[in-house]
Amino acid sequence: MEERIVSGELQGQEDMEELSLRPQTLSQYIGQKAVKENLTVFIEAAKMREECLDHVLLYGPPGLGKTTLAMIIANEMGVNLRTTSGPAIERPGDLAAVLSGLEPGDVLFIDEIHRLNRSVEEVLYPAMEDYFLDIVIGKGPSARSVRVDLPPFTLVGATTRAGMISAPLRDRFGVVSRLEYYTHGELQEIVERTADVLEVSMDTEAAVEVSGRSRGTPRIANRILRRIRDFAQVRGDGTINLSITQQALELLQVDPLGLDQIDHILLMNIIEKFRGGPVGLDTIAATIGEEAHTIEDVYEPYLMQIGFLQRTPRGRMVTPLVYDHFDLEVPKR
Repeated sequence: MEERIVSGELQGQEDMEELSLRPQTLSQYIGQKAVKENLTVFIEAAKMREECLDHVLLYGPPGLGKTTLAMIIANEMGVNLRTTSGPAIERPGDLAAVLSGLEPGDVLFIDEIHRLNRSVEEVLYPAMEDYFLDIVIGKGPSARSVRVDLPPFTLVGATTRAGMISAPLRDRFGVVSRLEYYTHGELQEIVERTADVLEVSMDTEAAVEVSGRSRGTPRIANRILRRIRDFAQVRGDGTINLSITQQALELLQVDPLGLDQIDHILLMNIIEKFRGGPVGLDTIAATIGEEAHTIEDVYEPYLMQIGFLQRTPRGRMVTPLVYDHFDLEVPKR
């Protein structure tokens, strides 16, 4: 089971360069203005009362900063952070081992919390509400219940599928925040900050170009920037300018809207093999060789955000904007 304790400077199994790109405080965090303002108030109020922050649920597409916010919450509260994930907690005993190791005030971050087993959820309810575990030992007539008291703690859950979280679990979170896609201006700030952290020179025009092709997602922006840095070092003088940025993006197959090779394959398959749809998700997945949940979680949200894809009761359909993007004629129906 994955566990990581972070205290003081954020340390763990992640690559240290990736960690260095993460902001450490809410004041350093770019974007998500409403979420950030609310958390600032809630954290300050909890510190004034000398209490734990209420449990927090963060949801939204991948790569928008849910893990970073969990780390910031722990930093702002001045406590340790222990991280795990829903799939890693297979049995109630696994959860009991994590919870019993917490110190007073600690933040427990559970990624992909929607993938918790129902039996694990049942154990989590009293832990969240009253800070105790009710563990059943044995089976049948000889089974007995043992109560284990827990120190006060803050649970931060993250999910890309809020709809898959059961209502009883969702209702136990005092703070529920949705993370939205970032604007080009916010992404430009993030890209320029990342360039400073990586100690690489970058022109403003190049930062604008990268932000426009990052699908509204900081994780993608930072990944693209690191690859462009490679091209700048090998095929340029180390400076990231507009010319080297456009060359790199072309070779990386990232188009002006941020669509990559998989996006193109997905959209063109719907157009060429299914006359633009409607077509079922599982059929699309089988056709392009990707898992259905990957398409649903990673690719579809952005395609729907920019108006390229529609979900209908009969399946997925591309919109006329896709035909314009690929310079194709909209078929007559």
